[in-house]
Amino acid sequence: MKNISILGATGSIGTQTLDVIRNSNNEINLVGISANSSVSKIIEIINEFKPKYVAMMERESAEVIKNYCTENNFNIEVYSGIEGLEKIASLDEIEMVVTSVVGMIGLKPTLKAIEAGKDIALANKETLVVAGELVMKKAKEHGVEILPVDSEHSAIFQSLNGYTEKDVSKIILTASGGPFRGKDVEYLKNVTVDDALKHPKWNMGQKISIDSATLMNKGLEVIEAHFLFNCPYEDIEVVVHPQSIMHSMVEYNDASVIAQLGSTDMKLPIQYAINKKERKNAVAKRLNFYEIGNLTFEKPDLETFRCLKLAYKVGMEGGLAPCILNGANEEAVALLLERKIKFLDIPKIIEEALEVFKGEKNKEVNLENVINLDNEVRKYIRARWN
Repeated sequence: MKNISILGATGSIGTQTLDVIRNSNNEINLVGISANSSVSKIIEIINEFKPKYVAMMERESAEVIKNYCTENNFNIEVYSGIEGLEKIASLDEIEMVVTSVVGMIGLKPTLKAIEAGKDIALANKETLVVAGELVMKKAKEHGVEILPVDSEHSAIFQSLNGYTEKDVSKIILTASGGPFRGKDVEYLKNVTVDDALKHPKWNMGQKISIDSATLMNKGLEVIEAHFLFNCPYEDIEVVVHPQSIMHSMVEYNDASVIAQLGSTDMKLPIQYAINKKERKNAVAKRLNFYEIGNLTFEKPDLETFRCLKLAYKVGMEGGLAPCILNGANEEAVALLLERKIKFLDIPKIIEEALEVFKGEKNKEVNLENVINLDNEVRKYIRARWN
């Protein structure tokens, strides 16, 4: 039996990980869970899975959970704050951590898990975006595997199975194109938050849905792929594939292309990562090729969707430039969801932050510098745009 923790157990990836556990024939044991403040959902998980450890980012929510466990005679240790997430990520009893929290908050607990020798099923792409150089170095030092959960990176991971870097010509990341595929800048001037949240293929949280609409999600995935697969940016190509059946591809030196296809269901890559490449019983709907029809591919519009272009730019610059990009994007998305800015303000805010903080980007990529710069970027944007 594999013992695991889930960071972000109540979010989209976290809840689908619970489905994978339910269908695992008792081969996966849930030892620790974390959430931000979703008390009712955590209580449901406690009642069903009986984890030994729970962490809530919000301290008041942690107190509610403690009281619930006491009243119902659950022998569960409850923690709070970022220290609680770090505890859940580094428990002696576990072998793997599923990191499915959203945003920069995933970095510290992921590093703590790596230092404790835990394998990582990574769904928190921001961890590699802001500090990929540091994270991959730590993973190598501690003999830890980082197994991608994003459908695109899982597809690449599967397509690379049995081959080495020297065999690869390029990596091809597919993108659905989001809700505004084919639209121009004039159209995007008037779109609403609700329009941006309507992803045509995937059911995701709000932050990743907005990132998909701006194509920043694909930009973050480009940076993540660079670190996960040690692939130069010029050899990472993005192709818009609106059907979202072909999840990504690898082109080899002999011009062969190997792709992974599957239904639009995150449970498949979650299961593959948790089981460390071992194929188990299907948890996703099987493809029916008679029903699929056409598979189409398009070039992304980098002028209309500037976030993807910006991600390539800062990725190639390296250093702390991706940290600036990520912090600015997270704050811009939050401002959009608060209805304080317009959709097209997002790339403007990111470009402004990259210019204001350009003197910081060449500093060493270490935890202190990453956290300090991230905080400064966020404070600047809130003061400037709030």
